[in-house]
Amino acid sequence: MSILIETLKGKKTKTPIWLMRQAGRHLPEYIKIRQKHKDLMEMFLDPEAVTKISLQPVRRYGLDACIVFSDILMVPYALKN
Repeated sequence: MSILIETLKGKKTKTPIWLMRQAGRHLPEYIKIRQKHKDLMEMFLDPEAVTKISLQPVRRYGLDACIVFSDILMVPYALKN
């Protein structure tokens, strides 16, 4: 079972690792997806791209969890619409 789930159950585990989303920007997988979109907002609105980008560090580094890839730009976008 993952460290995250065990920790959430209150069990003593190894220290979970937290990576900010920017940590993945160096990955070739990220760069490949980014190049397929005309701008960041188009990419943020693509659920398939966001899912793949969110999971890249998990798959590459064997992490236990991820946060959904997004950006602070989504807040004003949501307020405008």
